[in-house]
Amino acid sequence: MTQASSGSADSRNFLGVAEARAAILDGLSPISGWERVAVRAALGRVLAEDVIAPYNVPAHDNSAMDGYAVRAQDLAASTETSLAIVGTAFAGRPFSGIVGAGQAVRIMTGASIPQGADTVVVQEVARREHDRVFIPTGQKKGQNLRRAGEDLAQGGVALAAGTRCGPAELGLIASLGIAEAAVRRPLRVAFFSTGDEIASIGRPLGPGEVYDSNRYTLFGALSRLGCELLDMGVVPDRPEALEAAFRDAALTADVVITSGGVSVGEADFIRQMMARLGEVAFWKLAIKPGRPMAFGRIGGAVLFGLPGNPVAVMVTFYQFVHDALLKLMGVSPLPPAERFPARADFSLRKQPGRTEYLRGRLQRAPGALSVALAGAQGSGVLSSMSEADCFVVLPEDCTAVQPGDTVLVQPFHGLM
Repeated sequence: MTQASSGSADSRNFLGVAEARAAILDGLSPISGWERVAVRAALGRVLAEDVIAPYNVPAHDNSAMDGYAVRAQDLAASTETSLAIVGTAFAGRPFSGIVGAGQAVRIMTGASIPQGADTVVVQEVARREHDRVFIPTGQKKGQNLRRAGEDLAQGGVALAAGTRCGPAELGLIASLGIAEAAVRRPLRVAFFSTGDEIASIGRPLGPGEVYDSNRYTLFGALSRLGCELLDMGVVPDRPEALEAAFRDAALTADVVITSGGVSVGEADFIRQMMARLGEVAFWKLAIKPGRPMAFGRIGGAVLFGLPGNPVAVMVTFYQFVHDALLKLMGVSPLPPAERFPARADFSLRKQPGRTEYLRGRLQRAPGALSVALAGAQGSGVLSSMSEADCFVVLPEDCTAVQPGDTVLVQPFHGLM
């Protein structure tokens, strides 16, 4: 990958990716409000308080394997040891006696360790003959035991506030016998598209019109985050209509997201409207696609004015808006962006001074991971987003990529 010796002069007029992310995230705090819900209803929700272990997990010392519970002091160091089998311990049906000298208890995985025993010998190495078991040398005291509290200690934090609950978290909460969890209320997000050329699906297109795809893209992205949605449809490029939409959205939502109308065209009113009703933090980014983007507030609502081109909407959403929404939801810490190197299976020239997000498709090659471009890379070509499974991230100082160069990729899995 070829790099420029210094950034482009034009880039000084735009915010870089790191600058823009910091400008957004540093000024945000989690929303207030929480509720207590049944464990299953907590999936995808963010914990509002720590989950404290009411007792040890596991609650007792138990066997990690099927085998024989024995006393380590009975095992000979240099010869096979013969022990008398005096009972069996099952998970949920413990052996009630005490393991004495020269004795062993047949034990199943998960069963409590009988009193007197301190070691489990796996059944695969033991030899049983009637009511006796023969143990080979080489066993270690305490082997194959799961100690009480090994997973979670009583009184300890099982899950910290700010954790977003997935399947593992639901199972962990249930393992503690806890029926309900305190979670933050869902983030309320209003969104709409702007533009006289934007048509809602379900009716024929007029001259110069295009169907509105951005609201459906945003619906999918926001739904996966578990947001409470207010779809406000398509708002025409008229100042009075836009002002009414912004005011209505800000009254009911924590976040307002728009697409279109943030460039410098005569009919691009979003930026001016945001400045008049609230404040605009920035609107020009050193990225491609997605250079025009607005960020600000109206009252208590956070506003994101995204570009109009479909791919630019997705790029700006996942590079800037996604983590901002997680922070507002109360997720802490924010998950790191997964990125890793891959070998380029393409060539291109790039203008320095901006970060570019290409649509790529990962491929496994012998001894390496490679990435090819997925379809046409125009900011209006949404089909290539569907064909892709990652972003190829080219930094500001990159000027060209040749086949075989190492590039950075950001996989869609876990992001979208």
